[in-house]
Amino acid sequence: MRRRTFVRLTVALETWQVLLFAAPMPLEIRLLAAEHAAAPVVVADFDYSDSSGEVADQRAEHAARVKAFAGLLRDRLAGEGKYKVLHLDCTKVTCSAESMGTDDLVAAARNADAQFLVFGGIHKMSTLITWGSVQVVDVRQRQLLLSRLFSFRGDTDEAFRRAAKFISEILQDVAPKS
Repeated sequence: MRRRTFVRLTVALETWQVLLFAAPMPLEIRLLAAEHAAAPVVVADFDYSDSSGEVADQRAEHAARVKAFAGLLRDRLAGEGKYKVLHLDCTKVTCSAESMGTDDLVAAARNADAQFLVFGGIHKMSTLITWGSVQVVDVRQRQLLLSRLFSFRGDTDEAFRRAAKFISEILQDVAPKS
């Protein structure tokens, strides 16, 4: 007798589970899930300048490092899950604030359906010191959320990687809380 009651109870629970998960989610649950979804973001190319006065022509190395810097930011932001990194289309060779102008950069981010735009620049001051800036704009609200200066030591691929890691960690705090 107990076994039949247990079987009936198990079948009833399984039926309720099927009905529960097959039914459409209530609006409140769907809104809550959308609220915790990854925020759409575009990371623009970073601008670069060098006033170090060094004799050696390092433009190609620096261009590669700055490009890798933005790429590392995109990869790290996408990997953390708080952001969905979108592609930024523009008519310029580089999609940066200096090449396009800030207003056009924000418009391009809006056209990409991004909520956030990340952009900035890197300035080599000397062999040892490099300065950078990063800004985050909420494209939908037209509001500057973050404007941060940072510095790092060295003019190597590893120095740029460490700086990108540091900035990506700062950007995690800008994302909507999940």
